[in-house]
Amino acid sequence: MMSTALRFAHPRYWLTWIGLGLLHLVVRLPHRLRIAVGAGLGRLGYRLAAGRRRVVERNLAVCFPTLSSAERDALTRATFWSGGISIVETAIAWLTAGRGIDARSKVEGLEYLRAAMAEGKGVILLGTHMSTLDLAGAIISRHITLDVMYRANENPLIEHIMTNGRAKLYPHPIERNDIRQVIRNVRAGHVVWYGPDQDYGARNAEFVPFFGVPAATTTALSRIARITGAPVVPFSHFRIDGGARYRVVFYKALADFPSSSTIADTRRVNQFVESCVEQAPEQYWWFHRRFKTRPEGETEVY
Repeated sequence: MMSTALRFAHPRYWLTWIGLGLLHLVVRLPHRLRIAVGAGLGRLGYRLAAGRRRVVERNLAVCFPTLSSAERDALTRATFWSGGISIVETAIAWLTAGRGIDARSKVEGLEYLRAAMAEGKGVILLGTHMSTLDLAGAIISRHITLDVMYRANENPLIEHIMTNGRAKLYPHPIERNDIRQVIRNVRAGHVVWYGPDQDYGARNAEFVPFFGVPAATTTALSRIARITGAPVVPFSHFRIDGGARYRVVFYKALADFPSSSTIADTRRVNQFVESCVEQAPEQYWWFHRRFKTRPEGETEVY
């Protein structure tokens, strides 16, 4: 079989190789320096990624309309810094399988997850797109076996690296749009992470409030829970102590979920996401166009 180096020797991959080489060096630094490098990447991104900066600014203006312009600018900058740190944290997860991070992590509420697993119906983990997502996955994988959902990267070399990284942590990764595979895995008794807090379009979605603004929110979580009978366990994850440590928290399985109302279920999902964002708003993935899909007749947000 052709080696990775030969497969990706084309000049179009050279910049990617350079970036990966630098990340290999960064992940070997003391953690304090890794965080500093990540924050520096975020500062650079704030200056160079004008289009993405506008997305963050619009999201914050919509969700936090009472913030002053100075407060919103400070939160935008902090979001970019957090995003830059996330790049380094993701590299730690993919390139080292999170080696050495256990001593810096605190996992709470694991008994709630284990109680749900003991029911024997599989478990759906209600996740959020906080910027610590990939490193949190590496932390959780130390305690349980779980399946994650992923979106294939358009760069084949990066996708190759990420595929290898996933293989070290998760035995059965699932492509983001493959809901049937999610159902099969849950029915087989697996713990499956599912993040319903991004805009996947109007199909199979309801417009329910997210920070008081209608947002197209997938109804898949409610439907999967109804089909499988699996408990839904929410969990959160944050960077704490200035990035020196990490906190992962599992909560009790949602009671009366799914209910008789898909809309009510979807509202509960967004309410949980809001509760996580409020704890560390700069760590949420505001780079995503959460309000891209609008109800008929409404003006576009971006």
